[in-house]
Amino acid sequence: MSRKKLSVIIGIAVAVLFAAAAAGTAFVYSLFLKPNFRADAGGVYIYARVAGDFDYIVRQIEDAGCAVDVKSFVRAARLRHADTALRPGRYSIKDGMCNREVVNMLNGGMQTPVKLRINNIRLPEQLARKLGAQLRADSAQFMTLLGDSAFLKRYDVDCRNVLSLFLPDTYEVYWTIEPEALFDRMCREYGRFWNDERRKKAEAAGLTPLEVSVLASIVDSETNSRREKPTVAGLYINRLRRGIPLQSDPTVKFAVGDFSLTQILYEHLDVESPYNTYKYAGLPPGPICMPTKEGIDAVLNYEKHNYLYMCAKETLDGEHNFAATLSEHNRNAARYHAALRRWMRQNRK
Repeated sequence: MSRKKLSVIIGIAVAVLFAAAAAGTAFVYSLFLKPNFRADAGGVYIYARVAGDFDYIVRQIEDAGCAVDVKSFVRAARLRHADTALRPGRYSIKDGMCNREVVNMLNGGMQTPVKLRINNIRLPEQLARKLGAQLRADSAQFMTLLGDSAFLKRYDVDCRNVLSLFLPDTYEVYWTIEPEALFDRMCREYGRFWNDERRKKAEAAGLTPLEVSVLASIVDSETNSRREKPTVAGLYINRLRRGIPLQSDPTVKFAVGDFSLTQILYEHLDVESPYNTYKYAGLPPGPICMPTKEGIDAVLNYEKHNYLYMCAKETLDGEHNFAATLSEHNRNAARYHAALRRWMRQNRK
């Protein structure tokens, strides 16, 4: 073969190799590296409930309309075995992501944590529903544990005071967290909150941390005023120390099971329940709502005074007048009821 022919063959071979390399590069770029997803600033969240839940992932991507080319994503995912290897989780697709980034995220289980919000809870059933709405585990799984005395014993709580273990806040957890692991996390948060300083204050008040939480739930239910809470806490501590029933209206609502009550009647005061603090002295057996950190600290830093009574102010602004004697309390109550009657007459017109 002449040198000229050999040069031509080599030239053609090199050209073919370059063309093949270019085609391969274009294929890899188009399938794996080209931006294929679009999303707003908050991203698009997709969920895999179980390992290998690929078809469900694809349906979510289609429903969200966040993929420019769904078929290219499916092809890339299958080449990288994401159709069988993806891990359960909550995943965030960001604007401009390519197929490789999404596939690696799914295969690597690189979840975006949930900002778990726990607040405004009165009953374990409400807590179970709120947790089930934000996490993979459903409300029934959480409710089972909330009602399991043997399980709760490891956290030194029972079915009546378990809400004390959960402090209202926003927590970062993975969507796939198991219910038992969430209880462990809440126990750690509880331990961090109840530091030596708070425990010493509880002891000085003659209360255990659980008793502080029960009283805090009553204080939280009596007033929304941050300024008033230490005063209300001091009032109830005065009553506890003197053996006087707390006579807290919110505990009666809890005992009756009707939180919509706007007026407590004599028939409500007779309801048979350990939560009825008109009927039974001392603290109820558990909180009447999930106590807030603010409410707990109000009890621990209660105001020292001689008040035993409280009544809504005649200003009808949600705050209270406080009294040390029954006669003073009755005068406060008379002013409040007169103001309430005037307000009702004005609003009937």
